[in-house]
Amino acid sequence: MIIAAVVLAALAAALHVYIFFMESLAWDGPAARKTFGPASTAEVEATRSLAYNQGFYNLFLAVVTIIGIVFVLVSTSPVGPALMLVGTGSMLAAAIVLFLSLPSKRSAAIRQGGIPLLAVIATIIALAV
Repeated sequence: MIIAAVVLAALAAALHVYIFFMESLAWDGPAARKTFGPASTAEVEATRSLAYNQGFYNLFLAVVTIIGIVFVLVSTSPVGPALMLVGTGSMLAAAIVLFLSLPSKRSAAIRQGGIPLLAVIATIIALAV
């Protein structure tokens, strides 16, 4: 089960690195506009600094998760699963906040939080067995 947890955590981290890319580096690109909705140039410029900051938040969650994965793969220390849970649990919590606060973004919240939810479940099961 730990392999499943690692794979799911890695997928969640990869998704959040991609979100970082769109929010912090390609905010005015077509993928970010389609995903996040800033339609006009004025909206892109008005939200650029917020998106930039939020993108780094997503990157940091991915980095914590990746460090946890490395610990799981190279040691038996409980640090690895703990960091995986911190990273993916925070991703899941952010998706829940998005789901509850913006009804128009519920499908995005489900996509953002689905893999982290599965990673959290798999990690907890792996720790329990």
